[in-house]
Amino acid sequence: MITTAETYHVPVLLKESVDGLDIQPDGIYVDVTFGGGGHSKEILSRLGMNGHLYSFDQDADAEKNIVDDDRFTFVRSNFRYISQWMRYYGVDQIDGLLGDLGVSSHHFDDETRGFSFRFDAPLDMRMNKRAGQTAADILNNYSEEQLADVFYLYGELKNARRIAKAIIGYRNRQHIETTSELLTALGVDVQQDNSQLSIVNSQLKKDMARLYQALRIEVNHEMDALRDMLKGATNLLRVGGRLSIITYHSLEDRIVKNVMKAGNAEGKVEQDFFGRTSSPYRLINKVSTPTEEEQQRNPRSRSAKLRIAEKV
Repeated sequence: MITTAETYHVPVLLKESVDGLDIQPDGIYVDVTFGGGGHSKEILSRLGMNGHLYSFDQDADAEKNIVDDDRFTFVRSNFRYISQWMRYYGVDQIDGLLGDLGVSSHHFDDETRGFSFRFDAPLDMRMNKRAGQTAADILNNYSEEQLADVFYLYGELKNARRIAKAIIGYRNRQHIETTSELLTALGVDVQQDNSQLSIVNSQLKKDMARLYQALRIEVNHEMDALRDMLKGATNLLRVGGRLSIITYHSLEDRIVKNVMKAGNAEGKVEQDFFGRTSSPYRLINKVSTPTEEEQQRNPRSRSAKLRIAEKV
């Protein structure tokens, strides 16, 4: 599959999310989800000669979209290590951070990566193909209880235990390595057109989307990485600096909302002796969503939510 910046990922809420950073021409900014470079290029277009942008991505494919600009530094790493990398580059404070969470269009459309049940492909799902366990490793090695917990916590599937039991029953006969084998293990009827698969039942399609989400989150440790990144961002942002985050599902949105509201992922509000609450952030917006026009143009944007906060 030939990947270009245009096909890798269509940026969601592009203007709104970058506007939310309130770009200062000489500021230092971080894009923790470089992908196709859409948001990064927009940030760079608003920076002056003395500004600088650091962009993170752990996917080797994203490196093909690197921007040739002296004001730009690409960081080949998981964004959870933002504190360490900024220290490495001698950056004590930043003026803003943007994150477009979730999965790039490229990952869903590349049939070799295993992110989509549209393709009969190996169940990989690693954002970083150079390290870590795959979705197949999880399906074949986790206990029934561990699988049920992953499906319930990260996919919010009410039938998580039944799904886990079906997987264990199937893998006792043979390993689960591909999409078709997972669908067979779960008794899901599909239609196949060459390498593309389609699930006829709409409810089953929703359940499979949740199941794949759960596996992807577990493979990439997404919730832990998000917590670490937001903690690092809170420590790095100068007073008046902005946090602009786009989320796509309730689990990550809850963490972002809690951090902006209370300064921690759990949403635990601290109070002083007089009962006054404190938070390191001031909310700039409640939540923004894409226009109908953008949702029609880019279906991936339909579940997107943008939250913006300022360090106080």
